[in-house]
Amino acid sequence: MTPLPQAADRAAVPAQGGALPAGGAAALPAAAAPPVLMQVRGLAVAAGNAVVQSGLEFDIRAGEVLVMMGPSGCGKSTLLRHLVGLERPVAGQVLLAGHDLHQGNADELAALRRRFGVMFQAGALWSSMSLGENVMFPMRLFTRLGAAERRRRARFKLALVGLDGGFDLMPAQLSGGMRKRAALARALALDPELLFLDEPGSGLDPLNAARLDELVLNLRHHLGTAVVLVTHENASIFAVADRALYLDPHAHTMTALGPPRELLAHGPAEVRAFLQRGVVV
Repeated sequence: MTPLPQAADRAAVPAQGGALPAGGAAALPAAAAPPVLMQVRGLAVAAGNAVVQSGLEFDIRAGEVLVMMGPSGCGKSTLLRHLVGLERPVAGQVLLAGHDLHQGNADELAALRRRFGVMFQAGALWSSMSLGENVMFPMRLFTRLGAAERRRRARFKLALVGLDGGFDLMPAQLSGGMRKRAALARALALDPELLFLDEPGSGLDPLNAARLDELVLNLRHHLGTAVVLVTHENASIFAVADRALYLDPHAHTMTALGPPRELLAHGPAEVRAFLQRGVVV
């Protein structure tokens, strides 16, 4: 269930048919605001030679689930790749703890990026490695943990995502839903404070997609991990999002940011139309 919106989130929602005020959404009062983990300032992102989104201004808060939504082709996955440092922006900054993820030496940037985990749309598991080996791989690369401790932590992460006993399974032995869970366990390998998920429900039947949504909420609740989730599935948006960011494919910028139910009631016309597609709320 989506938490009740904060007063400032309601203020941040555009009036019916309107757009975001200059500078993006208003901030919560300092006393009530959770810590900001990541800041996006004046960001413009491109796919190839085409700028798909520009003027992006928003924060990612500790412990929240922020959904990036919009029609296919609006630039959601492209934006995610820029947020995790895989692609350089055309303009603007992505700041983690005040440090620009696209400026600095390679060692400094690599250390910053180890503070978050990423689950890619296709899972990207190493097919020649067991699930346990997949989850332990980041630990082998980036920690000094001994083999026994790596195995213990990998088993724990697999159990967290409902794959207890799956340590020795190979990716080819898994169903689509199990592969998604295994990829999520690997994204959690280094205990990230921020987790990026690219279309986690893509290719799953509605039941398994709903189970994955529940898993995301449980991880946020029990681990306190902030989650940024890319999706165009309305069921997931209403199930998991504290706030939702709408990327407009025609204006090529963000046009709404706020709790999904507030956007459904009071957001711009195109956002309300997007959220009304076949969903009963």
